Amino acid sequence: MTAPHSRASVPPPGLPGLTPAHSRIVAAAGAEWHLLDTGPALEAAGVAPVGTLLCVHGNPTWSYLWRALVAESVEAATIDPGRAWRVIAVDQLEMGFSERTGRVRRLADRVADLGALTDTLGLGGPVVTVGHDWGGPVSLGWAVDHPELLAGVVLLNTAVHNPGGRPIPAPLRAALAPGVLGVATEKTSAFLDTTLSLARPGLASDVRAAFRSPYASSGRRAGIRDFVADIPVDASHPSFAELGRIAAGVAALRVPALILWGPQDPVFRETYLRDLLERMPQAHVHRFEGAGHLIAEEIGYAPIVLDWLGERTARPVADSSGSHRSEGAAGEWSSEPLWASIEANEGSDAPALIDMGAGPEGSARIVSWSLLARRVDELAHGLVAAGVRPGDRIGLLVPPSADLTAVLYAAVRIGTVVVVADAGLGVRGLGRAIRGAHTDVIVGALPGLAAARALGWPGRRISVPTLSPALARSLGVEHSLGDLLRLGRERVAVSSGGAPLPAPAPSDLAAVLFTSGSTGPAKGVRYTHAQLSALRDALAAQYDVGPGAGIVAGFAPFALLGPALGARSVIPVGDVTAPRTLTASAVADAARSADATVLFLSPAALANVVATADALDAGQREALAHIGTVLSAGAPVPARLLERIVALMPQATAHTPYGMTEGLLMTDITLDGIRAADDADAAGPGGVCVGRPVAGVTVAISPLDADGRPTAVLTTEPGISGEIVVEAPHLRDGYDRLWAVDRVARAHSAGPGARRHSTGDVGHLDAEGRLWVEGRLQHVLVTPEGVVTPVGAEQAIEAVPGVRRAALVGVGPRGVQALVAVVETEARARPGLADASLARAVRDASPHPLAAVLTVATLPTDIRHNSKIDRTALAAWADSVLRGERAHRP
Repeated sequence: MTAPHSRASVPPPGLPGLTPAHSRIVAAAGAEWHLLDTGPALEAAGVAPVGTLLCVHGNPTWSYLWRALVAESVEAATIDPGRAWRVIAVDQLEMGFSERTGRVRRLADRVADLGALTDTLGLGGPVVTVGHDWGGPVSLGWAVDHPELLAGVVLLNTAVHNPGGRPIPAPLRAALAPGVLGVATEKTSAFLDTTLSLARPGLASDVRAAFRSPYASSGRRAGIRDFVADIPVDASHPSFAELGRIAAGVAALRVPALILWGPQDPVFRETYLRDLLERMPQAHVHRFEGAGHLIAEEIGYAPIVLDWLGERTARPVADSSGSHRSEGAAGEWSSEPLWASIEANEGSDAPALIDMGAGPEGSARIVSWSLLARRVDELAHGLVAAGVRPGDRIGLLVPPSADLTAVLYAAVRIGTVVVVADAGLGVRGLGRAIRGAHTDVIVGALPGLAAARALGWPGRRISVPTLSPALARSLGVEHSLGDLLRLGRERVAVSSGGAPLPAPAPSDLAAVLFTSGSTGPAKGVRYTHAQLSALRDALAAQYDVGPGAGIVAGFAPFALLGPALGARSVIPVGDVTAPRTLTASAVADAARSADATVLFLSPAALANVVATADALDAGQREALAHIGTVLSAGAPVPARLLERIVALMPQATAHTPYGMTEGLLMTDITLDGIRAADDADAAGPGGVCVGRPVAGVTVAISPLDADGRPTAVLTTEPGISGEIVVEAPHLRDGYDRLWAVDRVARAHSAGPGARRHSTGDVGHLDAEGRLWVEGRLQHVLVTPEGVVTPVGAEQAIEAVPGVRRAALVGVGPRGVQALVAVVETEARARPGLADASLARAVRDASPHPLAAVLTVATLPTDIRHNSKIDRTALAAWADSVLRGERAHRP
């Protein structure tokens, strides 16, 4: 069917977010184009652009998709003319408000059309292409054809190849079905409406109307039909060869690239992002969890694009894409690799690991150093024999155990990247982590393998136990650990012991460790081999832990670091990823089995040890009495909890290190230090004292402004509250495929190799150089009286008799927030307003005026540490209660 001809026109006035002055009609490629162009506005302002952003929409949108980038770029140019970018956003021919010629345009035609347009415009370099959906291949086709002008590539949910011979996505197959294509795309607006409905949250009615405005009649929608029909479903399609040409050309591009991705896209799934990254390993990536196909409508992408462009022009490109090698780490080992202690002890029959309850009939499983060294070596050779290569990513869905330890060190030894996300994230969070990390291999126990199969997580499958052939097939399992051990022995035997293993460099990526998810979706934190070795060395130096020491590792990260320290490690009965399951008896039995002198537990686990201490027998109490060092981290640890622990372990010195997944050890303080600090800083802003920086760490504060936001300066002046900024050799390499988050975290770094990290925590330094934590940046409250940090007030309220824990939250708009105290009482009060006597006592204790005092039976906490209070959920609940709604459980 030939569509009726119509000339190009400008959009009607009044479309939200669109400035009519930016519209132009340009004749090129034998037709009239409508485009948005900020060039005239920049010229009128006397600003010379540093380059051009050439933006290409997909189907069935139009240049309106790029209105935020158009507006943001103009505003940015007025602030800093040195970073002014001209934006040209086209309406492809037959689309938007460009001319309807009645001609069917294939992919090759669209690429040629765009080239003809830029020739007509006399476009010079540098040019950065920006593409979305099927505008991605068109923009990339232009990029491949104009290398002399190209300076970079920006992509939002798109593809240039259908990986693995898979069928095209189901929504597109449905649209292409016989009898459906014309009806869904041209005769009706079904395809257009369905696409617009993908936005989360939903589009405002006026924005939805603006997207529909150029497609009001069937004649205006013929281009939508032809665009869908031009999707290359197989090699026989007329556009298949052109798409292949573009895909091959993209792999040869060496320019900087930025990919912004919505993982909830039902069309462009994670496999397409993975394909793009294989072709452009230099690309910086940010995955926006929760965002989908219309990512430009769902997140504030425009400032991110301009920030990225600013960094590209301000300094050389640094790799924060998540690639195999990092630029920031040293090229030679400054200390021994992580597995050095295992190799050094390969002749020892002394215990290296004790896995309580993992042996026959619930007995302890004891693994000697010699057995551990042999297992690590055999598994390393087995992984290589099974086709696992350096740089491959291995997701470990195995509970902390001897098996997990052996697999982890074998994988690190051969240069693969271990992806560690514990079960405490829940199935949904774990799935986000595994999919987002793009695992190549999954090693799992049965529950993890079943979840991976059911939910379609990526990667070849290796089982911990040996499965029956039928079960292995049903779970997609290729090998078991037993198979890998056999393959490893065969590989060594065939080569008469001379089979080499890959040798990772210190600067190679070693691990992606996921955060707890307590402050939003869990983030993957990248570590190089050098950074993990530096972390091991920092722990060994601070706590004098090394060969001969015995560690009860009830905290997942340290259940894996024991062998690296050369210490024997014991994993207690219970789930260390669910700290409240660890009892005093289990911890004591573990300590006795390893003659342990060091105990590392999360605050929630410590609390449960105290709560279950009455069940200890004399032998268990004696075992605990031998503990010399108690460490607890992951959340603030109340001094009274440490006092009760020390009462159980009278020889122990109690430490509460401050750190995070991004840097597990930054500062340290003992119980005696906490007591002294509380007396010295009584008049300060309050909070939890976490001590002085450990060796090699520096701490500074980025002061908060009147709106509670960190400023651009750093200070070590006492008593000033602000964001905590740390610097150390054992800090993370960066966040994995979270470029925008990574940029904020390294805001105070002097360059790509700097080791500074903006923590997101708020605190202050005292006159003795001790650090006090006052809360998280997102929990800072701004009242009419000024900025309030929560932790100091919460501690004061928790001193009220009958109050177990407290949280301070804000209700109302930022700047005029009313403070509400939510308390968890010893008597497990019902949710709602506190009784008059409790409310009076809490108000008297609080250093700030309170609008209300509410009670809950249990404060909601994160699922990994069971310690960090979910203040965001509490604030929403408090708001609903004060509005008179039903006082449900928060």
